[in-house]
Amino acid sequence: MSDFPFLSVLTVAPLVGALIVAFLPRSRPEFAKQVAFVWSLAVLALTVGMWVAFKAGGERFQFRESYTWIPQWDARFTFAADGIALVMLMLIAVLVPLVILASWHDADASKRSVPAYFALLLVLESTMIGVFAAADVFLFYVFFEVMLVPMYFLIGSYGGHQRQYAAVKFFLYSLVGGLFMLAAVIGLWVVGGKTFDWQALVQADISAGTERWLFLGFFVAFAIKAPFFPFHTWLPDAGGAAPAGSAALLVGVMDKVGTFGILRYCLPMFPEASKWFAPWALALGLIGIVYAALLAVGQNDLKRLVSYTSIAHFGFIGVGIFAFTTQAGTGAVLYMVNHGLATGLLFLVVGMLIARRGSALISDFGGAGKLVPVLAGVLFFAGLASLALPGTAPFISEFLVLVGTFTVNKPVAVIATLGIILAAAYVLWMVQRTTQGTLNPALTEVEGMRRDLNLREKVVVAPLIALIVLLGFYPKPLTDVINPAVQATMQDVGKTDPAPTVGSVQEAAK
Repeated sequence: MSDFPFLSVLTVAPLVGALIVAFLPRSRPEFAKQVAFVWSLAVLALTVGMWVAFKAGGERFQFRESYTWIPQWDARFTFAADGIALVMLMLIAVLVPLVILASWHDADASKRSVPAYFALLLVLESTMIGVFAAADVFLFYVFFEVMLVPMYFLIGSYGGHQRQYAAVKFFLYSLVGGLFMLAAVIGLWVVGGKTFDWQALVQADISAGTERWLFLGFFVAFAIKAPFFPFHTWLPDAGGAAPAGSAALLVGVMDKVGTFGILRYCLPMFPEASKWFAPWALALGLIGIVYAALLAVGQNDLKRLVSYTSIAHFGFIGVGIFAFTTQAGTGAVLYMVNHGLATGLLFLVVGMLIARRGSALISDFGGAGKLVPVLAGVLFFAGLASLALPGTAPFISEFLVLVGTFTVNKPVAVIATLGIILAAAYVLWMVQRTTQGTLNPALTEVEGMRRDLNLREKVVVAPLIALIVLLGFYPKPLTDVINPAVQATMQDVGKTDPAPTVGSVQEAAK
């Protein structure tokens, strides 16, 4: 089973499905939705098969495939997956079918082509799989850029208020970051032996000054994509304008390409530059945690609020990566997965609430739980998961990041804990203003607010709730896969974990 070309098939399969869905007649929108959903389930089944075939503790990169592409540049269609890529591919495969179900009526309201909307979702799935599966730097760059196109059209054609502005801003920010990366990719090809092969480039001998410039080119692109402060301003606009399902993929998966790229490319290929820039990266992470959380507290738009919370969460991921300990790094990768589940659920539930009210403004709600108690309960759970309540999956990852950071950099860990306090403030205040308290009389006049979750919507939220609870109590299936890849990355950087002492353990416990 391990000889099966999982990664190339997984990359191509959603694209084939997208072509089929795109050419279905617009007069049969329900059939287009059904085909897209079934196709995404097939991709999920194939990804589960790959997960079963993956040998935790085996070779670092598995399912390797390599095909000739541009021999003059030594660019190849090379795919391979380590534990970090594997968990992200699994996250994509889980989220896309749920997003398709949650978006069942999103395209109907836009009066645009329904088959085109669901075809774009499948194209997006294909490009997201490709970017995490690529083991050739040039191939990664191509997927990194092409991934922008379907999301641009999803926002610009099917989004809400100011969708054109948000789509163009998203595209321009990402494109500028991509230009920085392109310059670095070309420079890396020149000084790295005129090859784009990841394994060869990791072993290349690059001078310290050149390494820092190349690191900066990649890091700026990834920091924009993530996004880290101060490159974050596109996300609230894009997240606020995008359809809820597309926003769930944007924040739940696409943004992780930035942090994944730092782990896969910046750290192993530029180890000395990574250590040299680490204090600056940690500072950006801390600023993002506090600054974005404070902005989230003051938001009156539900989707913009969730977008700002994601910027704060990415600060934690950045801190975990640049702490350079296996514990913090594992926590950062686990955070990437758990954030995708929790924030994906939060975006989808917020979208359901907005669709019923016809407004994203928090001030237009108030006491909605009295009319839609199940929906209000799911919103409350999603909020608690987002603030990393113990017993939910994000708590485990946040705890690992903080403890792993504390062992090597106590001030950074202490400042980062402010984000936990602020998270409680913006989440609980959001829940209190939307679903709790005195019922807003205007809600009783809105037809949609009389409908609680239907069967389709329950099918959407139930798997995410189950995964968040399960991984909150038993994260071992993920950590067993992630740990070896993170340890290998730390070895590439030349970092070893500090030896535990009685005093340090007691200090961490306090």
